[in-house]
Amino acid sequence: MTGLATPSSPPFAKAFSPVRWPAASRTGAGAVLALALLGGTYALVLAQVSGDRGIAPTAASADIEVRGITVDVTAENAEKARAEGWRDAQRKAWAKAGGPKLPDAQLDSLVAAIVIEKERLGPKRYIATLGVVFDRQRAGGFLGGAQQAARSAPMLVIPVLASGGSFTTFELRNAWQRAWAEFNPGSSRIDYVRPSGAGRDSLLINFGQTTRRSRTWWRTTLDQYAASDVVMPFARLEHTFPGGPITGTFTARHGPDSEVLGSFTLEAPGPDELPAMLSDAVTRLDSIFVAALAEGKLRPDPTLRMGGGGAIDPAIQRLIEIGRAVQARDAAARAAAAAGAAVDAPRIEAQPVISPIPGAVTARTIVVQFATPDAGAFDGSLGAVRGLAGVRGVTVTSTAVGGTSVMSVSFAGTQEELTAALQARGFTVRQGQNALAISR
Repeated sequence: MTGLATPSSPPFAKAFSPVRWPAASRTGAGAVLALALLGGTYALVLAQVSGDRGIAPTAASADIEVRGITVDVTAENAEKARAEGWRDAQRKAWAKAGGPKLPDAQLDSLVAAIVIEKERLGPKRYIATLGVVFDRQRAGGFLGGAQQAARSAPMLVIPVLASGGSFTTFELRNAWQRAWAEFNPGSSRIDYVRPSGAGRDSLLINFGQTTRRSRTWWRTTLDQYAASDVVMPFARLEHTFPGGPITGTFTARHGPDSEVLGSFTLEAPGPDELPAMLSDAVTRLDSIFVAALAEGKLRPDPTLRMGGGGAIDPAIQRLIEIGRAVQARDAAARAAAAAGAAVDAPRIEAQPVISPIPGAVTARTIVVQFATPDAGAFDGSLGAVRGLAGVRGVTVTSTAVGGTSVMSVSFAGTQEELTAALQARGFTVRQGQNALAISR
């Protein structure tokens, strides 16, 4: 016992006493620690945006695509079986698109491409699931004018996948992101803005963004992708057991408040059938968004344009001032009547007296270029501009259906006020010197 050192003995105290660094050494150590933390933060951010991320949209043409056509053909050999299978797929796709009956030779001239989704070849048999792409310029005349309807404002797409208790968007590659990347929006009325998910996308539009309600935050994010609003297709996948059936619940949501537009459920027999189920779900979700657009529900949220310091329309501001003046006059009249000071006042004095608008704004002429892909877009843009408060007159100076037309707008206000009014109507506006360029 005598040979053991007690806590108060010098050897123990010396062995565990803290090292005291000189002041200069402590400063250097703090700088090294700060650099280490900064380097660690940089490495963390780099890890979040690097790696195998992102699926670029593979179908972005304006052609008319019909997918999911199944064929089962037998012929003399494999080559003839495939050729006959493709021709049969063209007929079925054309009928599914609503086209009139045409001979095969004429139908061949309308087809731009055949997309092989799945195929099996035999010596004399061909079994496949195909997609057929029709050239819009050549086939559009046979399919009526449904495709000429006005399109929506640019909508940022944030596909959310819920599976295994986790929610992901672009943080990792997944089957739901791939389904939206392979979807061809050419025949849809929705102007989808589909990020690839690479680089900064995984930071800017992760799942946390879909739960935010700040308009300022949303406006900043949407500006990064030249979008006016957001649609969020949700997919919740439930696996019965590994390798077994998969049940998917799909919900169409819109706007920063995550408004539900519709929902449905699909089931895939197994993992091999999952891509087909997700492709079908994307098509059905697009139908929900198109129906919401027709009902007037899929409009850009006006609060996204106001932000924290949005300007109020001058006419509305003037009405507010008049209302406040009338309320103040009525309150003063009631106070005077209660005091007995206005017992014999003429009745006419109780009528509202509206003073002239101080500093009335002189109408100015602003040149506005507007995209007119079709006649409906031309009429819609003219009507929207004519209906704006403060517009005294509109004169069309150049008409180019299928291109860009030009109008001259007489507006009682500044160019910035006209820009704000157009943005509130769902237009994307670019400003120039006494000129604007608008599109939807």
